[in-house]
Amino acid sequence: MRRRDMLIAMGLAACDTKRPKRGVLGASERVNETIESFLLHDVDPSPRGVTPEMAYPSYHVAPEVPQKPADWVLEVNGLVGKPLRLSLDDLKKLPITTTRIHHYCVEGWSAVAEWTGVRVSELAKLAGAKDTDYVEFRSFDAPTDESRGYWSSWDRESAMHGHTLLAFGMNGKPLAPAYGAPLRLFGAVKLGYKNVKYLTEVNFLDRRTGGYWEDQGYEWFAGV
Repeated sequence: MRRRDMLIAMGLAACDTKRPKRGVLGASERVNETIESFLLHDVDPSPRGVTPEMAYPSYHVAPEVPQKPADWVLEVNGLVGKPLRLSLDDLKKLPITTTRIHHYCVEGWSAVAEWTGVRVSELAKLAGAKDTDYVEFRSFDAPTDESRGYWSSWDRESAMHGHTLLAFGMNGKPLAPAYGAPLRLFGAVKLGYKNVKYLTEVNFLDRRTGGYWEDQGYEWFAGV
């Protein structure tokens, strides 16, 4: 069994247990995290072909496709020297990167798209982020009284990877609402549920937090 297929199978198993962080599965996740972190730099993010948009699945937690709030900005907070509030125009003034990424979903499908945006590492530089171990990403997808919306947290090394972007373009066009407009996280080194759409916050933290699916049992590191 290939490594990616093994990780997908374990992710699906996590959906079916009521105590995913205990016993064999919990121990396996800790071992996986160590191995996946070690292999992080082996990820090949540059496949050749692009999946037709009609064949590229789109997901959101809210019942309807989330729409950009009129007052939308991206907030950058946490352990930073300079907290930021950035509009889309502000982000487009930063160094821009375009990269083709093979996306892997925990449900077993994969697809390829070309993403355009700003590296998370550039944002960290602009905000004067401290040398923290974790980066948290939050969105306006399905906020509730208890939660600000869909979210995930990453290890810093994955977040600072050269192919981890805050993307506002897909396949040469502005990002569509179905795929996370106006801004989404996309990285070559994580399974799909880690790539938060509809971004509103990036927080640099010294503690590991969870995520929407992670708190329900999905693997936290979730490398590919």
